[in-house]
Amino acid sequence: MNLWNSSPFFENALTQFKNAGSIMNLDANIVERLSKPDRALIVDVPIRMDDGNIKAYTGFRVQYNDALGPSKGGMRYSPGVTLGDAAALAMLMTWKCALAGLPLGGAKGALCVDPTVLSRNELQRVTRRFTMELISMIGPNSDIPAPDLGTNEQIMAWMMDTYSQQVGVATPGVVTGKPITIGGSLFRHEATGRGVVYCIERAAENAGLALGDDVTFAIQGFGNVGAMAAKALVELGCRCVAVTTSRGGIFNSLGLPLDDLYECYKQNGSFLCYEEAEQITNEELMALKCDVLVLAAQAGQITGENAAKVQCRILAEGANGPVTMDADPVLDDKGVVVIPDILANAGGVITSYFEWVQDLQHLFWDAENIERRLRRILHKTFDETVELGRKYKVNMRTAALLTGLGKVAQAMLLRGLYP
Repeated sequence: MNLWNSSPFFENALTQFKNAGSIMNLDANIVERLSKPDRALIVDVPIRMDDGNIKAYTGFRVQYNDALGPSKGGMRYSPGVTLGDAAALAMLMTWKCALAGLPLGGAKGALCVDPTVLSRNELQRVTRRFTMELISMIGPNSDIPAPDLGTNEQIMAWMMDTYSQQVGVATPGVVTGKPITIGGSLFRHEATGRGVVYCIERAAENAGLALGDDVTFAIQGFGNVGAMAAKALVELGCRCVAVTTSRGGIFNSLGLPLDDLYECYKQNGSFLCYEEAEQITNEELMALKCDVLVLAAQAGQITGENAAKVQCRILAEGANGPVTMDADPVLDDKGVVVIPDILANAGGVITSYFEWVQDLQHLFWDAENIERRLRRILHKTFDETVELGRKYKVNMRTAALLTGLGKVAQAMLLRGLYP
C-alpha cells in the first residue's frame, strides 16, 4: 500500500529525486530507502468548541529522513492539505537542510483545519491537543516543528508550553519560530526574504549584472517573504516595477514606492487602492520584461504553458514549487537563471537552525551576527551548487538536488543499515 502516490506534489518531488539519483549514479539501495518517508503518524484531534459541541480534526507528522540529524520542518494548518503533500514537503526539507550543510533531517506536519474560522480559545485548544497527540514524536533531539502556512509564533508558543508541561521543564528548543521572549531568535522574520536576495546577489554577480538603479524587479506575493525581499532589493538600489497578490497587482515602469505599498496592502489586503500604477494580473506579471522575478506566493505559477512568456534574467523561487517540471526546460532554453526553492528560500530553515542552537546553548546572538552567518552560508551553498552544476552540466535546480542528495546519501552509507 502506498499512501504517498495519491499526491501529484509527492509524485513530482519523487520524480525530481529519481532523476537526480540517475545523474549521479546513486546507489540503488539508497534510492529504494529514500523513495518513501522513514515514518509518519496520523492522529485524531478532538476538541470542545466554544458552543459546547465536539469537533475532531485529522493531523499528521511526516519524518522523511534523519541520517544527518533530528528532523526539522514546518507545522501547517490547512483544510486541504494531504498526507502525500506533507510527505513531499518533508522530502524537500530533507534536501534543503542537507544542501545548506545543516545537521538536520526533513519533516512536515499538518492539521486539517482552517484556523481563520476558529476563535482564539478554540485555536489554542486544538493546538495543545495536537501537540499532545504528537508528544512521542517531537522533541529538541528528535523533531523540531516550526511555523508554516496557517500557523505563527503564538501557535509555536502554545506547542512549546504544552511539551514543556509534559516533560516538567521549560524546553524552548522543541520548536522554532517562537516569540523572542521565550527563546525565539532575532532576524527570524527577515531571514527567508533576505536569504532570497543573498542568492540573487550571487546569481547577478555570476551573470555580470550589477545590482543598482538600472536593475528592475517584480514580486509575486507580498507576504513576509515577498515584502522582505522587495525591501532588501530596494536597499541595494534596484527598482520595483510590479507587485501582485492572489487579488492581482500593479505595474509602473518608473518604479513603485514600497512604503506606500505597505500601507495600502496593510489596510486593504490588496493594491486596488493604489492609483498611481497600472493594474495587472499574475499572468501579466510573469510576462513582464524585468531583470529579476521573485515568486513568493504559491506552487505551480509558471508551467509549460506560460514559461515561454517569461522575460526575466533571474528567477528566484521564494515559495515552494512555483515552477513546474515541464517549465524548467523552457526556461533553460531561454537562458533564465532559476534559483530553486530549496536554495532560494533556505534562509528560513537556516535561521530556525540558529534559533535551535541558541536554545540548546542558552546563549543568544545579536541580529548582525545572525545576518552575517546567514549570508555566508547561502553564498557558500550557492557557489557549491553552481560548481556541481558545471561538473554535471545541469541546471541550478538539478545541481541543488544533487548537492543535498549527495550529502544525505553519504551519511546513510556511512551509518549503514540496522540491524
